[in-house]
Amino acid sequence: MCFACSPFAGALADAISRRAFMKHSIAWAGVAGARSGFLCSPAEAAIESVDTLYVGGPIVTINDSQPTAEAVLVRGGKIVAVGARAEVESQAKGPITTVDLKGKTLLPGFVDPHGHVVMVGLQALAANLLPAPDGEGNGIPALQHILRDWIGRNGKVIERYGVIVGFGYDDSQLKEQRHPTRADLDAVSMDTPILIVHQSGHLGVLNSKALDEAGVTKDTPNPPGGAFRREADGETPNGVCEEAAFFGAAGKLLGRLDAQAYLAMIKAGAAFYASFGYTTVQEGRAMPGSATMLAKAGEAGLLDVDVVVYPDVFQSLKEIAPSREYKNRVRIGGAKATIDGSPQGKTAFLSQPYYKPPEGKDADYRGYAAITKEQIVNAVDLAFANDWQILTHANGDAAVDWLIEAVGAATAKHGTGDRRAVLVHGQTTRLDQLPKLKELAIFPSFFPMHTYYWGDWHRDSVLGPERAARISPCNSARKLGMIFTSHHDAPVANPDAIRVLSATVTRVTRSGYVLGPEERVDTPTALKAMTIWPATQYFEEASKGTIEPGKLADFVILSDNPLTVKPEDLITLKVVETIKEGKSIYRAS
Repeated sequence: MCFACSPFAGALADAISRRAFMKHSIAWAGVAGARSGFLCSPAEAAIESVDTLYVGGPIVTINDSQPTAEAVLVRGGKIVAVGARAEVESQAKGPITTVDLKGKTLLPGFVDPHGHVVMVGLQALAANLLPAPDGEGNGIPALQHILRDWIGRNGKVIERYGVIVGFGYDDSQLKEQRHPTRADLDAVSMDTPILIVHQSGHLGVLNSKALDEAGVTKDTPNPPGGAFRREADGETPNGVCEEAAFFGAAGKLLGRLDAQAYLAMIKAGAAFYASFGYTTVQEGRAMPGSATMLAKAGEAGLLDVDVVVYPDVFQSLKEIAPSREYKNRVRIGGAKATIDGSPQGKTAFLSQPYYKPPEGKDADYRGYAAITKEQIVNAVDLAFANDWQILTHANGDAAVDWLIEAVGAATAKHGTGDRRAVLVHGQTTRLDQLPKLKELAIFPSFFPMHTYYWGDWHRDSVLGPERAARISPCNSARKLGMIFTSHHDAPVANPDAIRVLSATVTRVTRSGYVLGPEERVDTPTALKAMTIWPATQYFEEASKGTIEPGKLADFVILSDNPLTVKPEDLITLKVVETIKEGKSIYRAS
């Protein structure tokens, strides 16, 4: 699943950011004010001195040659020494500012292997339709109540922009176990267009007014790579739009942007990431103009975290100019391609039919690709020819087959090289595909957080018990000697590093069921998948991912030591502070 891995993402980001800036200018100022308050933290005050010494709590280095330490010395934003306190302190030059961890645990800052920093601001700007534990959208009446409440608080915004937007409904978590329809949204408003986005970002629902303004009628054909779901007559759109049908309809309603609003949205997204301990983040599918706006945000000093940008290989080709060097905390990492949709939305491209096909589909329904096989073969070939890193969204195992074929052809043509092509999500990757991924040096970035959010749904409706137990096969990859990364794909879910850690280790679903216990990994492995291995994915293992001399002083301070708490208690950990190159960029209240 990938929220922003769609043509819709750019238009939605643009429209929401413009709309939100007008409504939330005070909120943005509040964000800035709160951030300025962090300047009083010990860690940030320390950067103004010659040296900073971190002591007084467990230090988990993620460095196998020196797993723990008593002290860390920082100078000029970089780590100078790690080890016993007396030895480390002896390497100081001049005055020392000491940061007492007070029993809290210091780790390397988390590195986000796949997410969408521009779109993360959406979570704070649209009506929050997410189900528990991230919201209250657990039934259609609840969704209607949330929308009405949002309308009541955003009258001027609606008057100005003429649209009501909600984000994050999830049919798998609704009591009705179905998508809302235009009739459900018409009950909220018949006069103003309403657009609500599925939590996957691959589907959405429009009310009658929105369908009218988007030009969708009973005579509108399904576009390639998408579908308008119909009412009982087989003709009238019921409001639910899939993939390309949704992206096109939504794009006609949205797209109102001003630069100031977009920049405010970027700033808020980066700040939200930092609150979860991330010091390096990703814009995982930059649409036309997004890379430019991120660069402008960097120039304006709005970014406290490093942002790696991957423009869409089909729509943002001119913006693909990879660099290993950051400029104002932004760099282009490579290119992004997208093959299919989402498993929980039942649009991922599978080799075998869905366990329970969606309404209106035959028993042999396997989802579908959003592009042709020729397109992904050509995209990977282009990337290899130019020595670009390419990240490819492939959720269904049939989509993974296409990626393997494309990388195999490109490797045969252009030779092997250290390109670090990435499989993004790979949720239904078959065990027989893992050796092929390893042989072709395809780097899997798995999505084990799905085991919590949609594990029960995958078992009971999407894939069935056997296939669901193998989603995000982290341990099977490790048995083959492969390294992998673990991501959250925000804003599909909050960029919650602790939830990622917990899900990778426990694979416990919402109901408390352990989904595929054989694919669990231990806590040290899960931490590597959030620190040193994503740094390796980014070609940044020499400067990030572990606490050792010469690397950047990118840290996160947690409330307890993840290596000593019980696996079931990992979810209780809290981010106390996030430090980027010796400077505190987030501190919990």
